[in-house]
Amino acid sequence: MRSVWSGSLAFGLVNIPVRLNSAIKAKERIKFRLLHKTDLSPIRYDRVCEREDESVDWDDIVKGYEYTKGKFVVVTDEEFKAASIASSKTIEILDFVKAEEIDPRYYETPYYLLPDKGGDKSYALLREAMARTGTVAIGKITMRADTVHLAGVRVVEDALVLELMRFASELASVDDFSFPTSDAVRPQELKMAEQLVENLLQPFDASRYSDEYHANLMKIIRAKMKGKELEVPETEEREETPVVDLMARLKESLELGKHHGRAGSTAAHRTHARPRSGRTRSAKRPARRRSA
Repeated sequence: MRSVWSGSLAFGLVNIPVRLNSAIKAKERIKFRLLHKTDLSPIRYDRVCEREDESVDWDDIVKGYEYTKGKFVVVTDEEFKAASIASSKTIEILDFVKAEEIDPRYYETPYYLLPDKGGDKSYALLREAMARTGTVAIGKITMRADTVHLAGVRVVEDALVLELMRFASELASVDDFSFPTSDAVRPQELKMAEQLVENLLQPFDASRYSDEYHANLMKIIRAKMKGKELEVPETEEREETPVVDLMARLKESLELGKHHGRAGSTAAHRTHARPRSGRTRSAKRPARRRSA
């Protein structure tokens, strides 16, 4: 996989040559063009001046910042260059912080940070030190002259993963919204809700979740490419869920959760109890008696 950036990771007097590779697989994007319905010709967009209602050439177009409705400040190419940050090939580590202190809302895009030639030992040393101390390295990275990113480097298995992060000014504050307080919850309701959560608790497995809409849409597209027409069922509008008694709903959910748990346990038991490779127990070796 092609690297998107190469440079070095620096902290103190240590300088590690590294490169960045995306940690996200490119998802097949379903792209559509707008077509003329009668002859399926693509629609072309035009740059039209709102006041004169005429097409404008690229050479006559400038960039403007709208500071109030209908009022603009024009910024020239030279001024954009003057504001740009000097390109840097170094990720300068500013701080090490405890991983649990970072709000997940700050994380945006992950990249694998790979050691470049001569950087294996220093890379492994930094990774092990961070893993043992449970820390994340915070720094800044310039990937383009007009973009500076806050970045966090953390340990994921044997890898150092650099995540582009949002600056504090980019996050909406919790104080901007109104949320219910814990005073609205009765102790018996909380206990039942905790039981429901525990009954449905499962180890996280990302492979269990998929994008059904993407799969359904591609199925329709591939069929139409072959000249087939799939029968598309009518979409039923969801009825609004009526407000019900919370305790009654919790009790109902708990019963369903217990039933689901018993069924899962029975299936798991059958799976684990199945002999490997079709072998049967030797008659000379008695089966172990289950403990009560």
